[in-house]
Amino acid sequence: MVKSFYIHIPFCNNICSYCDFAKVYYNKNLVDKYLTALEKEIEKVYQNEVLDTIYIGGGTPSSLSLNETKRLFKILKKLKKSKRLEYTIEANFDSITSEKLDLYKENGINRISFGLESTSPKHLKFLNRSIDLTKVRNIINYTKSIGINNINVDLIYALENESIKDLSKDLDFILSLDITHISTYSLIIEEHTKLYLDNVKNISEDKDFEMYEFIKDKLKKNGFNHYEISNFSKDGYESRHNLSYWNNLEYYGTGVGASSYIKDKRYTNTKSLTKYLEKSFIKEEEILTLDDKCIYEIILGLRKIKGIDKNEFSKKYNSTIYEKFDIMDLLDKKLLCEDERYLFIPEDKLYLENEILLSFIGGSSSGKE
Repeated sequence: MVKSFYIHIPFCNNICSYCDFAKVYYNKNLVDKYLTALEKEIEKVYQNEVLDTIYIGGGTPSSLSLNETKRLFKILKKLKKSKRLEYTIEANFDSITSEKLDLYKENGINRISFGLESTSPKHLKFLNRSIDLTKVRNIINYTKSIGINNINVDLIYALENESIKDLSKDLDFILSLDITHISTYSLIIEEHTKLYLDNVKNISEDKDFEMYEFIKDKLKKNGFNHYEISNFSKDGYESRHNLSYWNNLEYYGTGVGASSYIKDKRYTNTKSLTKYLEKSFIKEEEILTLDDKCIYEIILGLRKIKGIDKNEFSKKYNSTIYEKFDIMDLLDKKLLCEDERYLFIPEDKLYLENEILLSFIGGSSSGKE
């Protein structure tokens, strides 16, 4: 049963140098056409389930005007919402206003994810972003004043020429905002981004690791729970929508570049805005075998700090993890740990997640001779 719904808004007032998501510069005429296509897609895929989480991401949803945002919420009124709904929207500080925040609140938004990324002028320039820290503080305070207290702020680290002192300053500012959730992402140079075209290289793995460990220690000391590789929250403020992904639960994804997981299929939408506006929504469709589902369960579930619930795995797949995967070597090497209930990557090995997953998946039943 689908309980989560994602809506992608690709428009941005500014294109960041590191971003490889489906995005385009804001264009009023395109927004109108896009919302029309989005409404058609929602009508086509949505089967009237009662939803526990809705997430409006991007791009930059806050780049839409007040009237465009009103139209978006009118479209989304078709979605049936549970009493325990977590309703998130992403926003950038350069395009958010108190009027937009009021409109969000009026339409049931109860969680906002703000893109900050850095507080340093030199690093903001590197990322092709511009932020007024006084406005940031004022916006956060106003968001709380209207009763939206579930607030995330994004941080990007491992930037070119960034020091631990720079990183500490960023974290100190974010902590001073007294928010409930922090997402931290190590900069990865992706193809089709300005940084890639400028031939910028990732920093050394040792420096990246040092920064990751610094973030973990500092946020834990300040009352944040490390519940997923890149995410930290105060008690009870974990992102329920993102947990639906990491728990390998079904979800709808609508909009250009979005993905869905429904029954035995994963869908990926076109990244071409032209095709999307022509109502040609889906680019790829993957039919999942039982082994495929188990592998997704591992890839996603081991992102969580507490790991994979072995009992839940057995219920979902009518088989134990040990029957589906050969993991004894990873356990012997202490790259994986387990207790009575969970299988997990130990915190001091989280940095090796990709290597662990490759070994793990190589030991799946589908990969055995």
